[in-house]
Amino acid sequence: MAISVQEKLKRFYSQFTGDDQVLITINADPDAIACAMAIKRLLWRKAASVTISNINVIKRPDNLAMVELLGVTLVHVDQVKKEAFTKFVIVDSQPGHHEKFQRFAYNVIIDHHPMTSADMAPFIDIKPKYGAAATLLTEYLKAAKIKPSMKLSTALFYAIKTDTCNFEGKSAAEDVRAFQFLFLRANIQLARKIEQSEVTIEFLKYFRMALEEKRIRRKRIFVHLGPVVNPDVCVLIADFFMKVNGIRWSIVSGVYNKTLVVIFRNDGLRIDAGKVAIGSFGKIGSAGGHKNMARAEIPVTDLKDIVDVKSPQTLSDWIIARVEKRAESK
Repeated sequence: MAISVQEKLKRFYSQFTGDDQVLITINADPDAIACAMAIKRLLWRKAASVTISNINVIKRPDNLAMVELLGVTLVHVDQVKKEAFTKFVIVDSQPGHHEKFQRFAYNVIIDHHPMTSADMAPFIDIKPKYGAAATLLTEYLKAAKIKPSMKLSTALFYAIKTDTCNFEGKSAAEDVRAFQFLFLRANIQLARKIEQSEVTIEFLKYFRMALEEKRIRRKRIFVHLGPVVNPDVCVLIADFFMKVNGIRWSIVSGVYNKTLVVIFRNDGLRIDAGKVAIGSFGKIGSAGGHKNMARAEIPVTDLKDIVDVKSPQTLSDWIIARVEKRAESK
């Protein structure tokens, strides 16, 4: 028998007392950040204090913009003293997803990823059919008769938008209802500013390099950037080149943390990008993806007997040859 949201909220609240020092742990991305903000609001006057702790280092410009523009205070997990807290919550993830989560014995697990059977807590609410965990927390806020503030509404709105890929990816009717509820309360201009904050000043030099070094072959653009400060640079440039009329494929590569990263984008009309990535690099590294986007990662040490990684031109030629061989065979 399905449990109502009101009953779930009652059980959620039963985990806390007014004296509790609560720690919420997240792998910080838009959905996790928004959910943590919502839990903090739900526990206002229900607990003595609530701290949000991220296990990762936030590097993506849009995520940094979300934290800054919405005024979210985060404490990295390495700076947290576990004994200072009495209750622990994990949201948009589960303890088994990362070793840093496993430092804590959780009282509450709320997530939308498939359940890990080993993860137990007194209160668990996991909905794999939902496109975003933010949808779950929006339901909780509505059940608690809490009118979310503009910043909280914007965070949850943006989280659902992001995790459902603007409803082009996995989503449920509940996601649509939550999105409609939040749309009336969110600052759409602020959400757009967060979404468009994709590029930092240090990224700009790579765009210049990409424009100068691009190689166009059979409606495919290839770019090898060499060493990059962040692999997201490759993603941004691959997406950028897909906006060029007549281009059907964008393949952008770079070396980050001693790993060759190759990003694939295509128009989704013909060959499956994920299959090309696997066929090109799957035997020498990790590769996979979807019809119109994919990724491959290969440790540089595994390439030393295959290609001269110290020569950007040679490495670029090698990537092109492997991709075209696979793409032409499809």
